[in-house]
Amino acid sequence: MSEFLIIVTNILLFITLYAQVLLLFTFFEKKNVFANTGGGDDAPLQRYPIVTIVVPVWNEEKTLGGTIESLLALDYPKDKLDIIIVDDGSTDHTREVANTFKSHPEVRVYSKTNGGKHTAVNLGISKAKGEFLGCLDADSFVDKDALTRIVRCFEDPKVMAVTPAIKVHTPENMLQKMQSVEYDMGIFLRKVYGSMNAIHVAPGPFSIFRKEVFDKLGGYIKAHNTEDMEFAMRMHKNHFPIANVYDSYVYTVTPKTVKGLYKQRLRWVYGFLENASDYRSMIFNRKYGNLGMFTLPAAVISIFAALFFTGLAISRLLTSVWRKMVEIQAVGIPLHFEWPHFDWFFVNTSETAVVVYALSLSTIFVILVGKKLSEGNMRPNMNMVYFFFFYGIIAPAWLFKAVYNVALNKKTTWR
Repeated sequence: MSEFLIIVTNILLFITLYAQVLLLFTFFEKKNVFANTGGGDDAPLQRYPIVTIVVPVWNEEKTLGGTIESLLALDYPKDKLDIIIVDDGSTDHTREVANTFKSHPEVRVYSKTNGGKHTAVNLGISKAKGEFLGCLDADSFVDKDALTRIVRCFEDPKVMAVTPAIKVHTPENMLQKMQSVEYDMGIFLRKVYGSMNAIHVAPGPFSIFRKEVFDKLGGYIKAHNTEDMEFAMRMHKNHFPIANVYDSYVYTVTPKTVKGLYKQRLRWVYGFLENASDYRSMIFNRKYGNLGMFTLPAAVISIFAALFFTGLAISRLLTSVWRKMVEIQAVGIPLHFEWPHFDWFFVNTSETAVVVYALSLSTIFVILVGKKLSEGNMRPNMNMVYFFFFYGIIAPAWLFKAVYNVALNKKTTWR
């Protein structure tokens, strides 16, 4: 490896390890700040404000019923719930499913021509009655205590929005179980970023806002098919804090196929890069606190670091294969095969290797802490094995494609 590649490799490894250690130290240092609430405090609220939940739907006949049932089962006064279903021009039986809930006084149903998710949510916002309002995707389901725990966080007047903890709904196959590890890591990261006021995306599943946020900033825009990310950045641009409640659980249906996962993550990464470009004035700008100085730069660097290490690994693999082919041509195929064996003497102890070992251990610890927040225990399981063995193989595909699309100004589709 050339000296240039060694220098770049060591710099990227150090930055990655530094970021992970910083997040872990922040996690243990800031357990009790306002943006890090949670932990099973389910005492009755002093006041139950009206909360509007907008459910935008397009061809969601299979999951919409369960989504609305979960909202109706919330442990929250029914006369304080305002549930708005907005059918965005569905072509299946979604509208009929939505209409079956009209008998519930807290449910209202609206229909419109197809214009995209952001237009459906904006219609719901315009009809909202609540002091607080949010959105719930029609493939997600809320825990009965989720809303009470989120509303409690708004007792701090500085908080302008609150994000939940998102988990995978009944993971069935290996791909979904792999994603469950990723979502557990997301619970850890959102908890830490919440304590730093550095959350860069208020996800569609059950992020709740003060209505005044929309009154002051306006509604959602298309934003490269990642409107929830753009709106969070817009909030930070206007210095509106976003908090997190790590035990306000929302369960979402994740892609079951590699193709579905690829399209979803391509949209997410492409949307992040485009939104980061739109809000590039915030990057490394102290005016925007930890979001500008840490979250956004770290996210951008992580994408290009992943691409660099993937390219480096492929290059080294091809070089190794080429050398083996040359060796076979020179001396022939060996007749005696020896199984590889482990010897501590040959363990790589270079500076680069030591950083890699430390980075791997810190990643495992982050996953286990996320699992503790999500499931209440830190016991390793097979889902972690799936994550480590397969995620690194398939993730570069959508990372490369997202960067390619951004470079050539090629748009991504929603589904």
